[in-house]
Amino acid sequence: MRKSLTILLSLSFLSFAFHASPARAAELVVAGPAGKIHGADISRWQHPNDKPINFKKMRAAGIDFVMIKASDTREYSDRLALKYVKADRVGAQEAGIHTGFYHYALLPNVTTNAAVERDARAQAQKVIWRVEALGGFNDLDLPYALDLENNCVKVSSSGSCSKSATRAQATLWSKTFLATLKDKTGRTPLIYSSPHFLENALNRDKELSQYPLWIAQYTIDPAKPEARPNVKPGGCYVHSWTTAQCSANWTMWQYSSCGIAPKYGVPGNRLDLNVFGGTPEKFESLLTGTWLPDPADLMPVGESSTITISSVKATTTNKSAVIAIEVTRPDSSPVVTGSVKLYFTSANATKPTVVQKVERETSGSWTLSISGLPAGTWFGSVAYKDPSGTHADAKALVDLTITQGEAPVPKPTKKAPSKPATDGCRNQIKN
Repeated sequence: MRKSLTILLSLSFLSFAFHASPARAAELVVAGPAGKIHGADISRWQHPNDKPINFKKMRAAGIDFVMIKASDTREYSDRLALKYVKADRVGAQEAGIHTGFYHYALLPNVTTNAAVERDARAQAQKVIWRVEALGGFNDLDLPYALDLENNCVKVSSSGSCSKSATRAQATLWSKTFLATLKDKTGRTPLIYSSPHFLENALNRDKELSQYPLWIAQYTIDPAKPEARPNVKPGGCYVHSWTTAQCSANWTMWQYSSCGIAPKYGVPGNRLDLNVFGGTPEKFESLLTGTWLPDPADLMPVGESSTITISSVKATTTNKSAVIAIEVTRPDSSPVVTGSVKLYFTSANATKPTVVQKVERETSGSWTLSISGLPAGTWFGSVAYKDPSGTHADAKALVDLTITQGEAPVPKPTKKAPSKPATDGCRNQIKN
């Protein structure tokens, strides 16, 4: 059964002036390995129990820049990133540390190039609104980075990846996302990944190679002469940034995930450490181009949303009911934030206890699976809610008719073999 309900709410914008955070001139101390500019990157994991970072101590330890996680494809993780990014940016800049930002991306589970590009533009919009929420770029801000290290688009019930994006799709998505961000902000974004991912998940592409690379490869000490990332036993990784000398044309190098966190004023034990691959003049060239959002760039408040149930599959008690949902903005583009859930209405005599699993297919598109429904007809409402308040909530009525299925046969439980403890920092640089 297909039903859709359109909720039209008046579009309102938040009307106030934006000002970039005041930036003070910050001299580079250039105290990294082998005399390189030293940096770190942080996220919510550097705030255990909400503890703050001592950026003055970080600065005194020789850190010139810090890349801050500012946004995420996943709603829950995105809200956590927003929780810390504003204070971290202010604290770092007040200590004289340059700040950059990154977006952790998951690719969409779609088939057409048009759908790939649509999702990339929607995720780029989330980033643009996040920069707008920060007041735009200022003179101490480095460009935004795309963190792409996972090409899985569908996970099986066991937790393993059951479907990956093709090389062509992952490459197209990356180029679309980066180009959208560059066009809007006037700053060339970076791309973060490992050489293994770049070689195995993306096509070699001339356009893609024009974006600065933030490469992640550990166990190689940047303090040693001739040290360079992109090497592997028997040669080098081959991708869009591989040079004729079999190295990588990198701008930043994340050389360790095992930095001694307390040394840099960070709660916990571990900290990602980076070096910049050029001169102070080249570093300062990344700081050019402040960007302040125009009124048209402001994140909307309560923008009207249209929810459509595109398909419903409900059969027997031993199978999950599956509902496909799409939510769009007034211009028919996908909503950028929010998620969906099924609520049972008062038309039901009782309220069944079920387990719901929501899976994001692409921006504004979800598959909702409901297990544990007893036999009978159940009346519900699929609700789209956006905790950020960007898009208006919406709902669509749905009924699910379930017949009695075969009783499940209990499977014998097997004790998982114990795995020996592994040292995640083995062979890593512990600066």
